[in-house]
Amino acid sequence: MLERGGLRLVLSAVSDRPGGGQRLADGTEPTPGGWNRIQLQTDGLDAAVDGLRSAGARFRTDVIEGVGVRQVVVEDPSGNPVELFEPLRPEAGLDQG
Repeated sequence: MLERGGLRLVLSAVSDRPGGGQRLADGTEPTPGGWNRIQLQTDGLDAAVDGLRSAGARFRTDVIEGVGVRQVVVEDPSGNPVELFEPLRPEAGLDQG
């Protein structure tokens, strides 16, 4: 589970029990991957990247500077992509100025 302010994100592990991680009727298991991802804003992207690299995290991208943000995509322990981004302009942040 991940909490930030009023947001709570719950990820379900693959399981034979009923719930978000159960196998589909045809036996297909939920798998991590793709490019759908959660995005987390940070004011210190470089420090976050350094800390995650030191902890052995696997990155899908290098830090990329776009029009309004700097971002990087890292994998959580299950292989799901998580984007960390740092706004370069006020309107690109969650507070939007």
